[in-house]
Amino acid sequence: MSCGDGPKVVNSGEFDIVIVGAGHNGLVAAAYLARQGLRVLVLERRGVVGGACVTEAVFPGCRVSTAAYLTGLMLPEVVRDLELPRFGYQVMAKDPPSFTPLPDGRSLTLWQDQRRSCEEIARFSRRDAEAYPIYVARLERLARFVEGLLTITPPNLAPRTWRDLLGLGRLACKVLGLPAQSVVDLAGILTQSVRDFLDGWFESEALKVTLATDGVIGANGGPMTPGTAYVLLHHCMGEVNGVRGVWGFVRGGMGGLTQALARSAEAHGATIRVATPVDRILVRDGRATGVVLESGEEIPARLVASNADPKRTFLRLVGAECLDPEFVRAVERIKMDGISMKVNLALGELPSFRALPGTQVGPQHRATIHLCPSLDAMEQAWDDAKYGRPSARPMLEVTIPTAYDDSLAPAGIHLVSIFAQYTPYRLAGGQSWHDIREAVADRVIEVLCDSAPNVKGAILHRHILTPADLESEYGMTGGNIFHGAMSLDQLFCLRPVVGWARYRTPIRNLYLCGSGAHPGGGITGAPGRNAAREILADWRRGKVQ
Repeated sequence: MSCGDGPKVVNSGEFDIVIVGAGHNGLVAAAYLARQGLRVLVLERRGVVGGACVTEAVFPGCRVSTAAYLTGLMLPEVVRDLELPRFGYQVMAKDPPSFTPLPDGRSLTLWQDQRRSCEEIARFSRRDAEAYPIYVARLERLARFVEGLLTITPPNLAPRTWRDLLGLGRLACKVLGLPAQSVVDLAGILTQSVRDFLDGWFESEALKVTLATDGVIGANGGPMTPGTAYVLLHHCMGEVNGVRGVWGFVRGGMGGLTQALARSAEAHGATIRVATPVDRILVRDGRATGVVLESGEEIPARLVASNADPKRTFLRLVGAECLDPEFVRAVERIKMDGISMKVNLALGELPSFRALPGTQVGPQHRATIHLCPSLDAMEQAWDDAKYGRPSARPMLEVTIPTAYDDSLAPAGIHLVSIFAQYTPYRLAGGQSWHDIREAVADRVIEVLCDSAPNVKGAILHRHILTPADLESEYGMTGGNIFHGAMSLDQLFCLRPVVGWARYRTPIRNLYLCGSGAHPGGGITGAPGRNAAREILADWRRGKVQ
């Protein structure tokens, strides 16, 4: 059942709810609530909606997905319920999904067609080629189970209501209903490192390093860090255009998604104001009553929902003085230091890879390109970062959106998106990101040039987002792209903190609707949809005072 089902509700006030932040989850929540008759106001600090899911003109004549760069986890329910294709949302599925050039001149390409993938894998290991279809099937079963948890409201681990007890019982029944092998697989993937998990399946380093990338991307850990196997599973969920496990490019850049969400919300009466930073959330007698803008304007509302991360919401917008000290300490302990940076390039020609030369669009340009020679190299890159040093040899995930959408740049120019791991938010030795950002970006480009030497001479423009930039420009505390680590101790019932997993907060009428709430990061729309469902439930039960 959609969270938008049921009779519409209307209140006589100017705004029933103010949503802080027009990131994709804030817009999802706004659209669902507006469809049910609530008078919704969305306030966005930046001059464009979308948060980190935006298309921006950072290069002349180009439209660049500056931060988020691919979609694949967006809930099909959200796409359907909010009629996003009607409002311009279109996704081009990646095929092949991945291309990994190797230092010895070979490369591994994985395709949507599993038979072709197995043929590629067999060049490295026949045993792995035989195991791969079984691996995919087992992972898909787990993904389907976990996907069923993405759209529920988690029970609080320390039950306070009968709904918590009922939720815990339902969760236990879901797990007990799994086949025995799936229970074993689930326990392993929740606790293992991605290296241990993949070592149990495959022998080929080329295949393991290709798959392991999804286990560490955006994570504060290396391939040997327990829990990174779940991050791999997280990236195996979702679908594009009805095809499971596939990722793709949004036509017009990632802003094409959030613009469609904004149009959907506005079509049902939501008001969206950009360049309107919120200074604080008003709290009176333990209840949220609206917001105060940085301009001094006060906007009253019966409800407030924050799309900002939990630390920004509670420690800055609400203020510790309004909260129980133990809750404040729990929020302060949320792991939220980022580990990644983004480098966007405009090139005069496509990369020509040593492993597969050519500057005409080929399968290598249409894939996600994984640049890391081995799992050991990946772990060494993490070793640098965990001591506060940007990796000497960062792991890169590279995409070329203009290989699918030539409307993004003038003829003859290609956009290259580089997601670089590991670049810690907190730097050792008194360094600052302001001082080293260019040097680290040079290092990132050097790694790309090792595999595609022509890139260095083809660069026309570059745009850099360090973890510090992700914090200052996009409001992500610590530069964390997930609004908090996606580790086992910060998932499901434990997200954002123990006792507050149901989108509600210790402040009455204040809700979380962003990635800091269940099910966490990625472009899913799930936190926004789930929060809207809980807000509507409270509204209809008369719990809004």
